[in-house]
Amino acid sequence: MKKNFDRALLADVAEQLINHLRNRTDVQNIDLMNLSGFCRNCLSKWYASAAEKKKISISYDEARELIYGMPYDEWKNKFQTEITSEQKEKFDSNKD
Repeated sequence: MKKNFDRALLADVAEQLINHLRNRTDVQNIDLMNLSGFCRNCLSKWYASAAEKKKISISYDEARELIYGMPYDEWKNKFQTEITSEQKEKFDSNKD
């Protein structure tokens, strides 16, 4: 028997995930991609897509700022590290 998710509970879970990722600035997007197949940028795209479906006007950059908790360029300058060869290899091998 398939049960439907409670949308209010899903919203709370999504908000908790986003806040968790905002606080875990040590976790790089490449690591998220390599482990789970999605990252903060993916969440931003999904947010913008969901808004579009509901006829809510929000740009990808605005969605990223909501997900990151600051402008994306600011986050990159403060927290993004250089990708290692191991991270790149793992990412490339997961593309297939």
